[in-house]
Amino acid sequence: MTLALHPSETVRTVEVRVRGRVQGVGFRPMVWRLAQDCGLHGDVRNDNEGVLIRLRGDDARIGQLVAELQASPPPLAQISRIEVSPFAGAIDTGFRIVPSAPGVARTEIAPDAAVCPACVAEISDPRARRYRYPFTNCTHCGPRLSIVHGVPYDRAVTTMAAFPMCDDCTGEYADPSDRRFHAEPIACPACGPKLRLVRFDGGEVPSFPQAVDDIAAAAMLIALGEIVAIKGLGGYQLACDATQPEVVARLRRLKRREAKPFALMARDLDMIRRYCAVGELEEAALRAREAPIVLLKSSGAGKLPEAVAPGHATLGFMLPATPLHVVLFEAFDRPMVMTSGNVSDAPQVTDDLEAATLLAGIAPYALVHDRIIANRVDDSVVRMMDNTMRVIRRARGHAPAALALPSGFEAASEILAFGPEMKATFCLLTEGRAVLSQHQGDLEDVATYDDYRRNLSLYGDPFAHRPEVFACDLHPDYLSAKLARQRAGEERLPLVEVQHHHAHLASCLAENGRARKAPPVLGIVLDGLGYGSDGAVWGGEFLFGDYSAVTRLGCLPSVAMPGGAQASREPWRNLYAHLVAAIGKREFVDDFSGVSFAPLLAAKPCATLDAMMASGTNAPLASSCGRLFDAVAAALDLSFARQAYEGEAASRLEACVCDKTLRNEHPALAYRFGLVTHPRKPAVFDLAPMWRALLTDLAGGVGVPVIAARFHKGLAAGLADMAEMLSGRDCGGARFDTVALSGGCFQNRILFEETSRNLAARGFVVLSHSAVPANDGGIALGQAVVAAAQMIETGADRRKGH
Repeated sequence: MTLALHPSETVRTVEVRVRGRVQGVGFRPMVWRLAQDCGLHGDVRNDNEGVLIRLRGDDARIGQLVAELQASPPPLAQISRIEVSPFAGAIDTGFRIVPSAPGVARTEIAPDAAVCPACVAEISDPRARRYRYPFTNCTHCGPRLSIVHGVPYDRAVTTMAAFPMCDDCTGEYADPSDRRFHAEPIACPACGPKLRLVRFDGGEVPSFPQAVDDIAAAAMLIALGEIVAIKGLGGYQLACDATQPEVVARLRRLKRREAKPFALMARDLDMIRRYCAVGELEEAALRAREAPIVLLKSSGAGKLPEAVAPGHATLGFMLPATPLHVVLFEAFDRPMVMTSGNVSDAPQVTDDLEAATLLAGIAPYALVHDRIIANRVDDSVVRMMDNTMRVIRRARGHAPAALALPSGFEAASEILAFGPEMKATFCLLTEGRAVLSQHQGDLEDVATYDDYRRNLSLYGDPFAHRPEVFACDLHPDYLSAKLARQRAGEERLPLVEVQHHHAHLASCLAENGRARKAPPVLGIVLDGLGYGSDGAVWGGEFLFGDYSAVTRLGCLPSVAMPGGAQASREPWRNLYAHLVAAIGKREFVDDFSGVSFAPLLAAKPCATLDAMMASGTNAPLASSCGRLFDAVAAALDLSFARQAYEGEAASRLEACVCDKTLRNEHPALAYRFGLVTHPRKPAVFDLAPMWRALLTDLAGGVGVPVIAARFHKGLAAGLADMAEMLSGRDCGGARFDTVALSGGCFQNRILFEETSRNLAARGFVVLSHSAVPANDGGIALGQAVVAAAQMIETGADRRKGH
């Protein structure tokens, strides 16, 4: 952005409009300081469009201030654009911050940010006023989304409104030289929220003479083997000593979380390095203001109990994100399990009474406080893949940060996309940006669905979003899609139903800034299940197209899922169905009856499955990559009978891969996937060569890690082979040189990296996810941009004269 200069003038009065994430991040104090340095007069205020600055002064000085704002905004700010226009009104001498102006909201709410180094130093200093105070914050850190009720972002519309500032805090708040100048959540022990250690049953808390406060007492309880509930930033957490196997096992049993890995928290990087390898980018992610859970290779000298992450080769660690956690670890020299405060897959508890009811059976003790959690926000999860940090779960620290839309979407309607059913998120399209909600969970859980509906209203109000178009998944039974159809009928608004895998592809394109009118690409979309445009179940797709439309050029073969949804939970069903479909029951019995899993399979009701598949009764066909992974994991007895959580079989298969085989073994030993072409149908993989090679290796005593590596390598090569073959076709008059990778299966690091490498070796440009999850957590963005593109191209959107 450049400021238009008028050579004949040396003094001007202008209005500077700054849009984006500019409230609650120390933006006004920065403007005040820059104006003082530049000798400019005027004022700055928050309003419902962002920040408004009025300036009088030398042309060059005004340009200097604007350039400085653009180049070096406050750490938590994100500027979408700056507009400078002449101002005809009078401007008083001096520069001041004025009260926020009311109006219609068009700004952004900042995500919660991890405690900054300055605040950490303060709470660690016995001489400081906020020594060990668990609600310390400043303009560079602390709560945002989790405490806010609306915009403009002022204390009055946060849960901090219940805590009037003391004289000392008022002085800091009003002092432009203080880093707490206009920090809305400002607090101290004299005036802010209070924390206490309680027993959920009302009983007496043990006395620890050596504990300086309730946080220290909680740490001692954890060291003694207790599970303690902690009221965190965006919800309750359950904490215990991660090094005590019996305590971790007890937490699993009481929380009813059979096998899914627990999140871990450590005091510092040195503690994490006892157990995990931490690379440079992983260290940066751990230290980042988002403070996510980072999935790390568990290769340190120390070993944590198997119950922390059963069957996994990675551990999910995070550093303390709040002052409470920093103080908790001050005298605790071991990692803690720090998992969501809930039972099974229910939403994280935020309400104190609900916590006392639901969590008392898990954690006898709790660290509670009197600040209300306005908005539930879980921890974000990231993972390093192909030298890029990639978001697996987008929540605290990331949501609701807006994403800029690619060029060509300037005429987009105000759109609300309702997202998927699992890993639920929704997306608002407004003013050239996409606002993707935080991760909310599985909508089949009643409490999660209620929370999802509440959040739809929550986001609509602060962003003043008034949808003109709804978008949803094509699936007839998704709860999110049913709600979209209901509201579209009630509000008489257009509804765009978007095929699941098209939404995955569009999400990847949008995240990568692919212009709306850019040439079509090939999308390789691999996941568990999605409703296809032909009414069948899809999950291993090669889609050629763009935002507006796609053509299915290829897919994995459609294999029966005997038992329907039960097949997603019991991998042996997929194994049997795949063997029957690929090589037939007779060949398996004749040639491979000696493999290790044969007795296990013989004990199952396979005759019943035969009847189901023959009649098509409760045995839908699915081209699912997720179910293929389940089948292979079952064959290797990594997850044969039942999955304790979605994706467990695939995770265990990835975890056991032999790195040496992956890196060094000749590619010819990887399992081959055949390609079958049809003149008027999608090309299809032939899985028979892969299954014969895998079964031969298994029967010959080849190790499971080697087989797992050969499967991953072979599948990745097969995906690239299919892409290369399809690029030679006449795809509707256009060829492609770009391939976009999306879908939950590409959260598998080995599959993703091997596929990317194979595609690049064949000359393709590869697009992939980093800021938006590749799994279903990202498809709401895809639904939104597909709906926008279709409305623009059909001429349905004329709001802006396009």
